[in-house]
Amino acid sequence: MHRPRIALTMGDVAGVGPEVIAASWRRPELHGLCAPMVVGSAAVLKRALDSATAGEPISVQPIATPEEADPSPERVPCLEPPGAVDVAGVPPRRVDARAGRAAYDYLVHAIDLALAGRIDAIATLPLNKEALHLGGCPHPGHTEILAERCGTPDHAMMLYLPAEKPDADPAKPGGLGVVHVTLHMALRDVFAAITVDSVAAKIRLADRALRPLTAGRRPRIAAASLNPHAGENGLFGDEEIVTIRPAVELARSEGLDVRGPFPNDALFRDALAGAFDAVVAMYHDQGHIALKTVGFWRGVNVTLGLPIVRTSVAHGTAFDIAWRGAADPSSLFEAVKVAALMVEWDRRAGR
Repeated sequence: MHRPRIALTMGDVAGVGPEVIAASWRRPELHGLCAPMVVGSAAVLKRALDSATAGEPISVQPIATPEEADPSPERVPCLEPPGAVDVAGVPPRRVDARAGRAAYDYLVHAIDLALAGRIDAIATLPLNKEALHLGGCPHPGHTEILAERCGTPDHAMMLYLPAEKPDADPAKPGGLGVVHVTLHMALRDVFAAITVDSVAAKIRLADRALRPLTAGRRPRIAAASLNPHAGENGLFGDEEIVTIRPAVELARSEGLDVRGPFPNDALFRDALAGAFDAVVAMYHDQGHIALKTVGFWRGVNVTLGLPIVRTSVAHGTAFDIAWRGAADPSSLFEAVKVAALMVEWDRRAGR
C-alpha cells in the first residue's frame, strides 16, 4: 500500500505540539502508517528534537515543497510557510500573539497543499484560542478555519475514541465517534441551533465518517437527548419530541441505522460498551466530557464534511506541562492512524 503523505501542523509552539512531534518521530509505527512531514518552525522543531532525543540526534530537513520531503526515523522534513511569523523567541507555556498567528499560518498552508492534492491528509497539533485571537484570527478554532478555507458550510467535528484493544474481526465493535450538532458557542445559543435539519445533517455526516472505521459496514448511530431524562415526554422540555426525534425518523427513512434520542446518563455508558459506533451529541461538552474522561490521551478529533482529510490530537496545548518532557504522543499516533484509514477508504472509493 502506498503510504499517504501526511502533514503534521505544529500548532502553538508554546504548547506541547512540538514536543509531541519530537517524542513520536522515532517510533516505527508512525513511518509505517504514513510518509510524515512537519509544517511549522524548523528552529522550534530542532529545539524540541534536541530536548527529546538526547544522545540520539535527529536532523531537520528544511524543505520548500512537500515533494522534497524525505522522511525517516532520523530525519524530519519541515516546511516553514513563506512569510510565517518568526517564533524562535516565543517563550514556552505562555499565550503569545506570534505563536497564535504562526499556528494559523501553518494550518492554512497545509490546507492549501491538501486542496491542491500535494499532500494526502493533515494531522494537527493543538493551538491556543486566546493566542489565535491575539494573532489576528477571528475564528475560535481549527474546525472553523478549515471550513472557511475549504468553502464547506456543512461540516461537523467528530471526537473519536479508538478501541483500547481492537478486535481482530473488523466487523465487531471498535471505537466510538461522537459528532457534535453545535460546537463552539455559548450554551444559551444551543437551543436555537438545534433544528430538525441540523440534527439530520450531522447524523448523515456520522454515517459517512464512520464507514472507514467500521470496515465499510453501516454504522450504528445513537442520537443524544438535549434535556435531562430525554425530556420525560415533554415535562423537562420538548426538543426531543419536536426536533430530535423527527430528525432521527428522517434519517431512518433514508436508510441510516440510527435510534434515539436517548438519555445521556445511560447512553454514553452503553455506547462505550459497544452498543453503538457513533453518538450524535447536541453540544460540545456533552460529547467531550464523556470521551475525554475515558481516554483523554487516545482521542482523535476529525473534521467531517471537508474535501480533504483532517484529523487532530484531541487534547489542548497543555501549557501546564509543555516543554517539560511530559508530553504523551499517543493521541498523535491515533490521529495519524485514523487519517491513513480515511485516505485509503477515499482511494478505494475513487475519491
